[in-house]
Amino acid sequence: MKTILVTGGTGLVGSAIRQVISEELTDVEIIKDYRCIFLSSKDGNLIIREDVKRIFEIYKPTYVIHLAASVGGLYKNLNNNLKMYLDNLKINQNILYFCDKYKVKKIVSCLSTCVFPNKVKYPINESMLHEGLPHSSNEGYAFAKRMLEVESRLYNNVSETKYICIIPTNVYGPNDNYSLNDGHVIPSLIHRCYLAKENGNDFVVYGSGKPLRQFIYSIDLGKLILLILDKYDDREGIILASNKEYSIKEISELICINFNYSNIVFDRSKSDGQYKKTASNEKLLKLYPEFKFTSLEEGLKETISWFIKEYPNIRR
Repeated sequence: MKTILVTGGTGLVGSAIRQVISEELTDVEIIKDYRCIFLSSKDGNLIIREDVKRIFEIYKPTYVIHLAASVGGLYKNLNNNLKMYLDNLKINQNILYFCDKYKVKKIVSCLSTCVFPNKVKYPINESMLHEGLPHSSNEGYAFAKRMLEVESRLYNNVSETKYICIIPTNVYGPNDNYSLNDGHVIPSLIHRCYLAKENGNDFVVYGSGKPLRQFIYSIDLGKLILLILDKYDDREGIILASNKEYSIKEISELICINFNYSNIVFDRSKSDGQYKKTASNEKLLKLYPEFKFTSLEEGLKETISWFIKEYPNIRR
């Protein structure tokens, strides 16, 4: 049977794609004719070229969804910019090299809105990717992801393939990394609030709470990735974002509501990072105007319910 290979298949987004398929939450045609192989770290280290070669020799994929990356929140990026750059560069180069070698027809690779310039006019659109430097707090990760877009475009220039880069806003949901120090903003805040309530302590939120972010629920992103793999015929990148922005303060308060806890303290000695990254979803909505995003309120409710149920086994 023909194969769709999903790198990072057991992570946040890979798990969401698996759920979308298993629960039949989408009607895209491609998954009826292809088997999906969800890779994990047990299948090999994508930084090592020989491991990637072996994976492609085994599965010989027709399509690839490339989600795997060395990722983390603001403070992991701040402390590991060089390593984040080098590791992600190697992963991306290996995947694209063997996609080309094994004649993969289409790749959907996942970037991040942190790739966009720090100083830019808002809202950001797809054409603005290289119009300035990214924020210094995560420049290693951001530049590696920018190079994924560059390399995908260069492959497209010399072949008939479609190497597409999607750019989702902040993703959250079940099966995330809930590390207090290295996780992204929502999973870290969820874990921090849970422990604060358990121990009767203040729920400490790093920074002022003022920065603004857009979020996308992992199940929504899973649906969109499969839709793009199946229907999207352009080679240009596309931003995947809902319309609304929330401040870190608003997110923290919504998390507190779900835990029935209210003792929030903002630690202003910690960095806020980039103030805002407002991204336009105009292109997405023109292509798929009927797509319905899960509200942050509903997504947080589902995520926190999963987190509490699975707490002994969560990634942290």
